Amino acid sequence: MTRLEELGRRFGVPPAGLASLAAVLELQAVDPAASTTIRDVDAALDRHVADSLVAVDLPAVRAARTIADLGAGAGWPGLALAAALPDARVSLVESAARHCRYLARAVEVGGFENVEVVHARVEEWAASVDVVTARALASLPVLCEYAAPLLADGGVLVAWKGTVPAEEAASGAAAAVVVGLEPVEVVHVQPFPAAEGRTLHVFRKIAPTPDRFPRRPGMAVKRPLA
Repeated sequence: MTRLEELGRRFGVPPAGLASLAAVLELQAVDPAASTTIRDVDAALDRHVADSLVAVDLPAVRAARTIADLGAGAGWPGLALAAALPDARVSLVESAARHCRYLARAVEVGGFENVEVVHARVEEWAASVDVVTARALASLPVLCEYAAPLLADGGVLVAWKGTVPAEEAASGAAAAVVVGLEPVEVVHVQPFPAAEGRTLHVFRKIAPTPDRFPRRPGMAVKRPLA
């Protein structure tokens, strides 16, 4: 059994999804436009695919019908989730045009029918989705501010993190309250044997987000909520 097949069995990825992921990994290995330093397919299976698929174990992600992956970059975790959840519609939200061009190519090569590439700043895009994902994008307070206006009532933000300092965790919880979210759980994950200190931080939308959000582009990073 190959590593990709092993991951497919572990996370319930259908055969068509595995074929899509294999095609994307081959593209990523040779296309310099891919926004990643990990070109080797075997390494990418762990560092990108397995690391992305761990979120499928979360009930809210498994049940999602609409997912927005913010700061999509090279397409992870969005493409992996689209492969595992063919009934979900996944939006890859990316502000850099060059990354969007690569993402469009990856979607085409992978034959993804449930993925759209959105060329926009997060603060300027309007949506109502079940799940917002963000991997290696920003601090927890910033991610809460980005995600809250995009989430439907009861929707969740899933943020991929390493070990989060206590100060960032506290600031994230405080920011969540301001924008209508609540911290739900921190899930410690080990997507591959060598992975250490990886966590998924989950927030749920429990109240309307105030009309003053989203703030204009850049403000969430410049003046994060605390």
